[in-house]
Amino acid sequence: MPGIDECLSGAMAIPGARSASLVDWSSGLALGSLGQSPTGEHETAAAETTDLVRAAVEGQTFTGAEDRRSPLQDIILTASRSYHLICFIDTVFDSRLVLHLWLDRDEGNLAGARYRLQSLAEELVLG
Repeated sequence: MPGIDECLSGAMAIPGARSASLVDWSSGLALGSLGQSPTGEHETAAAETTDLVRAAVEGQTFTGAEDRRSPLQDIILTASRSYHLICFIDTVFDSRLVLHLWLDRDEGNLAGARYRLQSLAEELVLG
């Protein structure tokens, strides 16, 4: 079964990846991180990722009442020189995990990275 280290290594193998983190958004802590941090510190990036995720999940605009267990699949944030992909990980236990990939806009492929990140999230849970 792939673990956190293997999942993050797989995310860093995505072309254009600058960093990858597994974040528990109930606590705001990074369970693991590889690469550079967008803020210089992985802990700060995890806390800011948590703020963004909570805002999206708690807003009724972005979540359907019929799907409260796993209301969102992912969040894509675009900046002038990078992308941030945040993939929700649906687990059998009551955890709140996301996989956050910081991707260079010139070197990466957003669609390919999204597909691969979702695959890595599923592998992490299913083994």
